[in-house]
Amino acid sequence: MDIVEKLKGIIDKNLPDGWDASVDLSIRPEFGDYSAIINSTDSESVKNRFNVLNKIKEDIAKEKFYKENIKEIKVIPPAYINFFIKPEAIKEQIKIIIEEGDNFGKTDENKKRTIIIDYSSPNVAKPMHVGHLRSTFIGQVIYNLYKFLGYKVVGDNHLGDWGTQFGMIIAGYKKYTNNASELKNVTVSEMLDIYVRFNKEIENAPDMQETAKAEFKKLEQGDKENRKIWKILRETSLKEFNRIYDILGIKFDLIKGESDYEKELKYEIENALKTKKAIRNEDGSIIISLGEMTPFLIQKSDGATVYGTRDLATIRFRVEKYHPEKIIYVIGNGQSFYLEQLFKSAEILGYIDADKLYHVKFGLVLDENHKKMATREGKVVNAEELINKIIDLADEIIKNKNPKLSEKERKEAAKIIGIGALKYNDLSQNRHTDIVFDWNKMLSFDGNSAPYLLYTYVRLKSIMKKSKAGNFEPSFLKEEIELEIIKQLSIFPKIIERALEDYQLNILANYLFKLAGTVNNFYEKHPVLKAEKDIKFARLALIKSASIVLRNGLNLLGIETLEKM
Repeated sequence: MDIVEKLKGIIDKNLPDGWDASVDLSIRPEFGDYSAIINSTDSESVKNRFNVLNKIKEDIAKEKFYKENIKEIKVIPPAYINFFIKPEAIKEQIKIIIEEGDNFGKTDENKKRTIIIDYSSPNVAKPMHVGHLRSTFIGQVIYNLYKFLGYKVVGDNHLGDWGTQFGMIIAGYKKYTNNASELKNVTVSEMLDIYVRFNKEIENAPDMQETAKAEFKKLEQGDKENRKIWKILRETSLKEFNRIYDILGIKFDLIKGESDYEKELKYEIENALKTKKAIRNEDGSIIISLGEMTPFLIQKSDGATVYGTRDLATIRFRVEKYHPEKIIYVIGNGQSFYLEQLFKSAEILGYIDADKLYHVKFGLVLDENHKKMATREGKVVNAEELINKIIDLADEIIKNKNPKLSEKERKEAAKIIGIGALKYNDLSQNRHTDIVFDWNKMLSFDGNSAPYLLYTYVRLKSIMKKSKAGNFEPSFLKEEIELEIIKQLSIFPKIIERALEDYQLNILANYLFKLAGTVNNFYEKHPVLKAEKDIKFARLALIKSASIVLRNGLNLLGIETLEKM
C-alpha cells in the first residue's frame, strides 16, 4: 500500500460521519509533504470545522502509523491538515514500487463492478476521420484506467451501419455501376464517393431521395440483393477499420452495429406504446414525451425507425446482459442534446437510471490556423492519412537525430513515437476544448510531448543498462530532489483515480510530464553511475522506480515505450 493510500485510510478511519477527505502532495515544503482537505456537506458541521480538524489530529497521533511514519501534523484553517513525513518512510516507497512493478497502482477491489464504454463508433461506408480518433483515444484510455483499477470493463465499438444513408449508397451503386465484381473490390473511400455523388444529384432531382428511401426500406425488409450489397459494404469497412485499430494498438471487447439490434426494434415501439411511455402523433410518427425537453422520436410517420430507436435497444441489451454500474458514451460535444434525450428516454422506459449514463464529450480537431481540420476540398481529414503523415515525420526526425539506427529499428521507433505523439497531443489537453494539430510541437523532444516522455524513459533505461543494480538502502538518498521524486511517484495511484473522477485524462498526462521534468533535472545535476557505491545503488533504484511509473503511465495512455531511440 502506498503512503498516500495509508494516509487516506487513517484519516477516513478518524473522520466523523458526514465528513470526507482528499490527500495530495503539498504545494510548498512549508506545508509539509502531504496535505489533506477535510470537508462536510452539512453547513452546521462546517461551522465547527476547526474543532473537528484538531480532534482528527489528536486521534491520528494515537495511531501506530503516526509513531512510525509521521514527524508532525499541523492543522491549517479553514480545511487543511498537513503531514510532515519521516524521510525514511518516504524512501520506503521505492521498495514498494520496485516490488509491485507493472502492478504499482493497480487494485482488484472493483472486480464486481462493470463499466461499459461506447467509443470510436465509425460509420460503415465512410472512412474514419479525425473526430473518430479523438473518441478512440479518449475511450481507450478510460477503458485502460478502469481495467487498471480492477473493474470489469466492456469496450463496445458501436458501428453506424444502418439507416437511410445505406439506401443512398445502394441506389448510387445500382445507378453508377451495378457491377458485382467492382463492388467486391470497392474501397471505403469509393463508397463515400458514391454517397457524395448521389447526394449532389438529389439537389437537382429531389425524387432520388425517394429512391434512396425505397432502397433502404427494401434493405430493412430483407431484400436479398440489397442485403448482399450492404453486407459487402459492412465487411469491407470493418476490415479497413480493424487495420487502423491494429496500427493504433486499439482493441474492443464488442463490435456490434446498429443493424445487430434490428430485430429488437419492433419490441421497442410496441413496448413504449403498450406501457404508455410513448404516443402516436396524428401523422403516424411515435415519440416519447420528455416534459419540457423536445420529444424523442422513435418512429417516423412512414413507419421507419431512427437511430434513437436502435440506441434504446442497445441500452436495453447492455443492461440485461452486463448489469453495468455505468455506461459511458465517448462522443463529441455536438451530440450533447441528443444524448440527454436518449438518457431520459431510457430512464422513462425503465431500462436504467439516467445518472448511470454518462456523456464524455470532447471538442473539435483544428489545424495550425485554428480552423476545423479539413482537406482543400473541404472534406474531413482521413484518419489513416493523418497516421501515415505523423509516422513519416517521426521517421525523418529520428533519421536526423540518430543515423546509426538500423532501418528496422528506426521504422519501429517512428511508429511508436508518431502514434504516441498523436495520442498524447489529444490526451494532454482538456477534452472539452478544441485541440490544435501543431506538428512541430507534437513531435518535439522538448516540452510537453510524447517524444519527450519516451526519450526520458529511454534515457532512464540506458542508465540502468550501464551498471548492475545491487542491494540498495533508501537512506542513502539525501538530496531534496530525490525526496521530491519519491513523493511524486507515491501519488501515481491517486492520479489515476483523479483522472477518472471527471474523465480529465490530461491530469495523468501532465503528471507524467512533471515527473519526467523532475527526473531529468535530477540526473543532470547529480551523478548516478559515478556516485559512491551505496549512493549509486540507491539512485539506480530511484531511476528504476521512476521508469516503472513512467512506463505504467504511458501504457495507460495507450502509448508504447521504447528501449532504444
